[in-house]
Amino acid sequence: MQTLVDAYEAIRAFLELGGPILRLIGVVILFMWILILERLIFFRTGLKSHIKSAFNEWEERNERRSWHAHQARTRIISQVRMAAENGLPMIQTLVALCPLFGLMGTVTGMIQVFEVMAMSGTSNARSMAAGVSQATIPTMAGMVGALSGVFFVTILTRTAKRNVGILEDEMTMDH
Repeated sequence: MQTLVDAYEAIRAFLELGGPILRLIGVVILFMWILILERLIFFRTGLKSHIKSAFNEWEERNERRSWHAHQARTRIISQVRMAAENGLPMIQTLVALCPLFGLMGTVTGMIQVFEVMAMSGTSNARSMAAGVSQATIPTMAGMVGALSGVFFVTILTRTAKRNVGILEDEMTMDH
C-alpha cells in the first residue's frame, strides 16, 4: 500500500513541476492510448469477423464479372476499409497535438521565467528554476507521447492496409 502512495506522490509532484499544460498533455496521451488499445483489440477480434463476413457475402454471389458485381465488390471492400481505418485519423491528430502542447508548455514556462526576471532580476534562481522546469517537462512529455503514438499509429495503419489488401486479393472476379 505504501508503494501506491509513494507512486501517487511522485506523479503528483511531477505534474506540479510541469504546470497546467502537463495535465493537458496527460489527458491527450491518455485519450490517444485508449484509442490505440481499442484499435489493437479490434484488429485482434472484430476485424477478422468483418473480413470473414465480407468474404462470405462475396462468395454467395452467383456472378462476379458484370459491372454490378464489380461495384458490389468495391462496396464490400470499402466497408471493410472504413471499419479498419476507423479512429486512425483521430489518433494521428492526437499524436500531432502532443508536441504542440509541449511547445505551448515551453512558452508558458519561459514566460514565467521572464516574469521572475522582470520582478527580481536574475538574483532569484529558485523562482527561475521553477519556470525552467515548467518549460522543459511538458516538452519532454509531449515528445514522449508523440513518439509512442507514431510507432503504434504506423503499426495500426500498416495492419489495416495489409488486411484490406488480403481481402482484395481473395475476392476474385472469377466465376
